Amino acid sequence: MKITVIGTGYVGLVSGACLADMGNQVLCLDLDPKKIALLNSGGIPIFEPGLKEIVASNIAAGRLRFTTDIEESVAFGDIQMIAVGTPPGEDGSADLQYVLAAARNVGRFMNERKIVMDKSTVPVGTADLVEAAIHDELAKRGKAIKFSVVSNPEFLKEGAAVEDFMRPDRIVVGIGHNGHNGGTEDVETMAILRKLYAPFQRSHDRLMIMDVRSAELTKYAANAMLATRISFMNELSRLAEKLGADIESVRKGMGADPRIGYHFLYPGLGYGGSCFPKDVQALQRTGADAGVEMKLLDAVERVNHAQKHVLTEKIVKQFGENLTGKTIALWGLAFKPNTDDMREAPALVLIDDLTTRGAKVVAFDPVAMHEAKLVLAKNASVSFADSAMAALAGADALAIATEWKIFRAPDFAVMKAALKAPLVFDGRNLYEPAAMTENGFRYFPIGRRQAAT
Repeated sequence: MKITVIGTGYVGLVSGACLADMGNQVLCLDLDPKKIALLNSGGIPIFEPGLKEIVASNIAAGRLRFTTDIEESVAFGDIQMIAVGTPPGEDGSADLQYVLAAARNVGRFMNERKIVMDKSTVPVGTADLVEAAIHDELAKRGKAIKFSVVSNPEFLKEGAAVEDFMRPDRIVVGIGHNGHNGGTEDVETMAILRKLYAPFQRSHDRLMIMDVRSAELTKYAANAMLATRISFMNELSRLAEKLGADIESVRKGMGADPRIGYHFLYPGLGYGGSCFPKDVQALQRTGADAGVEMKLLDAVERVNHAQKHVLTEKIVKQFGENLTGKTIALWGLAFKPNTDDMREAPALVLIDDLTTRGAKVVAFDPVAMHEAKLVLAKNASVSFADSAMAALAGADALAIATEWKIFRAPDFAVMKAALKAPLVFDGRNLYEPAAMTENGFRYFPIGRRQAAT
């Protein structure tokens, strides 16, 4: 099939590369000439395990191309996949200007039937707006060309996106809206989409067909549920500390119930990244617009904001509010491992808390250093080390903000010798408290019973 992917951000680039890898002809459009030049030269603008290799191999095979030419991109793809950003607006709602601009470009240049696919995370009702925008542009041209608008939300985890796309647990497709379902065009569109996704579900059918509005809501609902589990565990971790319980034991006891499971039951510094924060806010706004107060999500967000300060609270309890003259080593900057994404990263809140109180921070991350340097360029109290151990040299304490695998089994003797004092504030519970005590550390994890006080 011939597919145009509009937007070469996280979702667009992964989707385009994986679709090309299954033999499709894919043209990716982006209006940023520097990004397109980078992609055409074999580079990629984001870090995602396996993505660079799959992009390079499909460019070499001639199945994957990149362009800034809008007219060319609309003419190319029978499927126009909109995968542009939907950043949060000032009121928390999703900003649809890029989605609707993409839709208008399709209407402005299309000369034959297209399937327009919303891949971006968009609020309920966006498909109607996309359809209206395309109709408006066709009307300006005096054209009457058939097209279909479908919702096909992505469910990709950063750090495992290629694997998620290649082996999806579900493929949600919303088709039919405004009361129209099952017409001839919908049947034809569905047949094309079944063919498109057949290579990704050879063992069993993972395709879930529903109406467009349900598909749009499904994406937000899924992310909101995962965010809720995270905030619930973080709130429990605070209670566990007060009660002298161990949140790790509680987690295991809860997760053993198959109705609950273990996924997203790990306490930490709160959720971040490009999805959960904005999607929770967008769903709250959607509820407000519909006259439904989303009380649970309001609490989820409040807990998350508070949790991002939990290590600060522990550090201040140890050193006092004034941290002038103190140096804190920081392991981990990205919001999660296996990505360089710094959006809404808890590490940024911790850094701001510490440096505002006068501390200096020496940070290390195995992947996100370049992005972090850009984000933190104006903070003169932050410097960057070449390795995890180098960050510890002469520091008054270590704080851990991201659970990278390389932090899981350090040489504790070297670690202790490098630090001015053997203090570890662990926002990801990487180590066993008893073992840290045996190694001579004062260890401050999240919600663990043996935590030092």
